[in-house]
Amino acid sequence: MPKKKIATIWLGGCSGCHMSLLDMDERILEIARLADIVKCPIVDGKELPEVDISLVEGAVTSDEHLREILHIRKQSKLLVALGDCAVMTNVTGMRNFFPLKDVIKTSYLNAPSNDAQGSLPSHPALLKLHEKTYPLQEFVKVDHYIRGCPPDADTIFHVLFELLHDRVPDITSMHTLKYG
Repeated sequence: MPKKKIATIWLGGCSGCHMSLLDMDERILEIARLADIVKCPIVDGKELPEVDISLVEGAVTSDEHLREILHIRKQSKLLVALGDCAVMTNVTGMRNFFPLKDVIKTSYLNAPSNDAQGSLPSHPALLKLHEKTYPLQEFVKVDHYIRGCPPDADTIFHVLFELLHDRVPDITSMHTLKYG
């Protein structure tokens, strides 16, 4: 039986979900026996090939993220929203309560950590931020949700293991961390 292909992608989030993925420790070897990780923030894959499972961390915050999540959905047999930012925007969605121009001004000019000489960056990506952040399901079909901020490694492992064995994971009784 050929190995399945997994991708992990990081959109608008903090990378905490990927840190939990790494917290699977030696259990990642069990996953590696069943699947190849063909794209993730620590694999140098530039393009997303067709995959069996995509784990997507983070919310959709920009034009770039929107293009990316639409492409991910097209390339993925199963799409898993990984963590509360992907599921409901969580911390990244806190900016939804303020006008975007105020958020940018606060971040780059008025934050206590900035020096008095702060200036607004002119990077084109900043101009393509959406007024609001959105959970993945606002734009694409999500097949499974792993809640938590970040989700714990046991839950991530359980979901991956079950999906790699073509079973629907039941996480209703699993412990989920709630930091964010």
